[in-house]
Amino acid sequence: MSLNLALAQGGIEFKQFVRTRESLVFTLLFPVMLMFIFGSIFGNIIITPPGEIPQVTLSQYFVTGMIASGIMATGFQNLAITIPIERDRGVLKRYRGTPMPKWVFFAGKILCVAALALISIVMLLAVAVAFYDIHLPDTGQKWFTFFWVSVLGLISCTLCGIAFSGVAKTGRAGPAVVTPIALILQFTSGVFFEYKDLPHWMQQFAALFPLKWMCQGLRSVFLPESFASQEVAGSYELPRVALVLAAWCVGGLILCLLGFRWTTKREG
Repeated sequence: MSLNLALAQGGIEFKQFVRTRESLVFTLLFPVMLMFIFGSIFGNIIITPPGEIPQVTLSQYFVTGMIASGIMATGFQNLAITIPIERDRGVLKRYRGTPMPKWVFFAGKILCVAALALISIVMLLAVAVAFYDIHLPDTGQKWFTFFWVSVLGLISCTLCGIAFSGVAKTGRAGPAVVTPIALILQFTSGVFFEYKDLPHWMQQFAALFPLKWMCQGLRSVFLPESFASQEVAGSYELPRVALVLAAWCVGGLILCLLGFRWTTKREG
């Protein structure tokens, strides 16, 4: 019965999402549009050392980061923007006043985000393979890495999105508060530019957050093994990627428990 409630709530959340054109465009289609735009700008600029084979282009490097950004968009940005709107409209207050267990509300959000993340990943992979010469993982180990990086990244972004939803004072303030943070993380985490070419202080800043490690983990999946020498540490550091993302899952859960609010401050 509880599982049925969670699935039903997830279905409701998903239907509400696809019926909102703004959310549909900026959560699912915007990363695809960015991939086309920046992929066209970068073209076939080669970023591997001269003579090294196989070669990696800047567009290939970029699209791996955009897949990570798509996961962040469906988890962090989506929830940090939509939850304040629902709080402002009194939706969360009405949910809290119903006999439905509170965890069902969060389970519905998580199921909706998982479905959206899967759709986003499939769309971005289709574009990357079709236009930017990205090859799908060819070993079981790479598929497994892709799976755990995506799952840990999605969990951490989802929990952080729920926790950060309490920062916006009103529903209208949500996009203004969340969007700049997402853009800053993208520019500093090796999405639009090579991470090793960024200033040292910027690298240190980005290393505090999940997106940098998601990008790094996904590069290990879609770029050649030899490209690991171009990373700052000289390797993809997959154990550290797993450790940081797992730590953010735990930290995100703690932040949710401490910072989530069902009502606005004026309602008490």
